[in-house]
Amino acid sequence: MRRDQDQQPKAEIGILLYPDCQLAMVHGMTDLLQIAARFSEDRGGPQLRISHWTMEGGRFTRTFDSDPSHKGRPDIVIVPGRVTGPPGRVEAAPYALWLRELHAAGATLAANCGGVFILAATDLLRGRPVTTHWSFVDAFHQSFPDVRLEADKIVVEDGEIITAGGLMAWTDLGMRLVDRLYGPTIMLETARFLLIDPAGREQSYYSSFAPQLNHGDESILKVQHWLQATGAREVIISAIAMSAGMEERTFLRRFKTATGLTPIEYCQHVRIGKARELLEFTKRSIDQVAWSVGYEDAGAFRRLFHRIVGLSPGEYRRRFSTSSSATLTL
Repeated sequence: MRRDQDQQPKAEIGILLYPDCQLAMVHGMTDLLQIAARFSEDRGGPQLRISHWTMEGGRFTRTFDSDPSHKGRPDIVIVPGRVTGPPGRVEAAPYALWLRELHAAGATLAANCGGVFILAATDLLRGRPVTTHWSFVDAFHQSFPDVRLEADKIVVEDGEIITAGGLMAWTDLGMRLVDRLYGPTIMLETARFLLIDPAGREQSYYSSFAPQLNHGDESILKVQHWLQATGAREVIISAIAMSAGMEERTFLRRFKTATGLTPIEYCQHVRIGKARELLEFTKRSIDQVAWSVGYEDAGAFRRLFHRIVGLSPGEYRRRFSTSSSATLTL
């Protein structure tokens, strides 16, 4: 038998809408939360109020409200991402001010993908860990150098601040919010209903190596092009430095300054990128893949692959290989 639900406090989750924000997330998150709330109500648990907020004439108002009979402010505010790229500081400023006011009143703030830029514009994230889409890492570092970016993670929870990575990471964010509101039973029930994997994932499973190429150092850029063309196999640092017309120490310093990586780290990322392609599209064994990208020690290759990608080569192949290439995983 249900308890009298109308007497229970009803939390409100508000979703912020802004120009060109990801409407798939807005409506998908609304559905996800409503489904979870329905499961909670069926068990006699707390209800949930869901609202959408937009700025009109400098004021923020609800444009959708699942329970318009009550006033008040949202307890949790979610900022969606945007397919066209993250907002700049000027565009983010009025939204950031509103979020700061809600945070001061006790609201939890959450953001997904490029929406994390709006959240960071509040200056509430200084020194705190967050995540955003892996392709926005450089732009985020430039705009908010005092925020601890953990871009390999899908979701980062830091008390009353929750951030999620890629455009579809809103499903992971939604699961975290449901777990907070209702606990693991309702969260798992919601995940099963929506066919969402509630297990932990990391962005490193999906992100590809995107080297810095616009640094302006032509000598280093030529080396980068050569490493990509050769798959970074049989690299001798002293020989590369000599071909670039530099002393080895100078080369190491300039390479790290230009790319953000040491030459060894850079070569590792290039090789692992080649290995990912082979695991996805060929039937070569993992030992053969290791040898193909320049590693004679398959054990060392497996450890490096796991450190960079977050999965073992076998796990990566099972997740991402084409159906015709998934037979050999040893």
